[in-house]
Amino acid sequence: MLGQFNLDFETMSTCKKARAEATSIVSSDRLSSLPPEIKGDILSRLNVEEAVRTSILSTTWRDEWTDMPEISLCDGNFTRTKFITLVDMVLLLHKGIIEEFDISGNKSYHDEFGRWMLMLSRRSPKSVIIKLNSGPRYRIPSYLFSIDGLMSLELENCIISLPLVFQGFKSLTDLSLKNFYSTDMDIQTLISSCPDLTDLILTSVEGIDCLNIQAPKLEYLNVEGEFEDIKLDAPNLEVAIFSLDQKAKAYQSVPIAHDKEGYVKQLLESISDVKTLSVSGSLFLKYLIKGCILTKFPAMFHRLENIYLGICIWDQRQASAICSFFQNAPNLKMVELWSYPRITWEHYQDQAIIQELTLEMQMDHLVTANVKHFGGLDYEVDFVAKLLSWAPALEEVKLEWKGKIDRSMVLTKLLALPRVSPRAKIIIT
Repeated sequence: MLGQFNLDFETMSTCKKARAEATSIVSSDRLSSLPPEIKGDILSRLNVEEAVRTSILSTTWRDEWTDMPEISLCDGNFTRTKFITLVDMVLLLHKGIIEEFDISGNKSYHDEFGRWMLMLSRRSPKSVIIKLNSGPRYRIPSYLFSIDGLMSLELENCIISLPLVFQGFKSLTDLSLKNFYSTDMDIQTLISSCPDLTDLILTSVEGIDCLNIQAPKLEYLNVEGEFEDIKLDAPNLEVAIFSLDQKAKAYQSVPIAHDKEGYVKQLLESISDVKTLSVSGSLFLKYLIKGCILTKFPAMFHRLENIYLGICIWDQRQASAICSFFQNAPNLKMVELWSYPRITWEHYQDQAIIQELTLEMQMDHLVTANVKHFGGLDYEVDFVAKLLSWAPALEEVKLEWKGKIDRSMVLTKLLALPRVSPRAKIIIT
């Protein structure tokens, strides 16, 4: 009986093993026989490292990852050596078309960067994102500027120096350069050599004194930096964002040269057809309140619907300048103000706190007004009162509370304010 039991046990074990092997074979066959589009969908949901590992599933999966159209590489928890090996392998063994290539990391890869860009340029990607933010800026090699058919380019922590034989990116629609160094001529040439450019971002700029943008199809513009001059030729611009002069010296009482007034007037004229405008940075407002701008505004903003502005509401000159904006933008629907606290500027201004803004106007289309960093001080409450008296279609005034005084007392003042719109609500967040 014992022998019979052992035989039965061995037979059962053999059967279980056979069933397990059969199940494994069936599962392997199922994975191997998946349609290419299903495999592609599976791979698209994996990061590159996981996608490469699928090569061990079966012979039919061995090279599937090499046709992935989107490559995203991030050093994350990788050691530097392992990440270098992964990037080299992907760029060397990938045999399909790379539609999008995205590489980011916080370790230094200056020794490998030129090699990677050479291998990448041979793949002719449509979209390139490079965010390697450790150490000094990466000098973008000439190989990258020779990619034909590039439609989107995003670079961070880099130096832009165009090769002499640069022919332009004829298909590029999106260009984003952040934390970069270049020259007036190189940036002017780069932008003007992209005839289909619609979206342009230039932030944390160094080395550029006179920014010259000529882009006939440009619709979205975001510029942040210090410039001596800005020349803009973009007749189709819809959204303009300017963050000018972010350094500490912006808060000093620096005399404003006459040519700066012309610079701002010319800039305002060139963006008079935008629908959305955002302006921050002290110098823009300082230039704006000089000379005759308050009595004769340089442009009418008939299409402007949304405006975002940084302002010291307590400064009579700045408040008047902003009201001039409102007066010359008759179709405004949304206003958002960042209210800078007086303590930030009190050592640099020679103007008393705004006591009464006497300008009377009407904002027929204004629906929403937002005030960020609202401290609940009297001059801020007074400005809100003016908005309520100017906007017959106003539905909501949203105030982002940052005050240190009694909130309930301020709310009582706000709720007691007369308003021309019966639908106007005041919301404090």
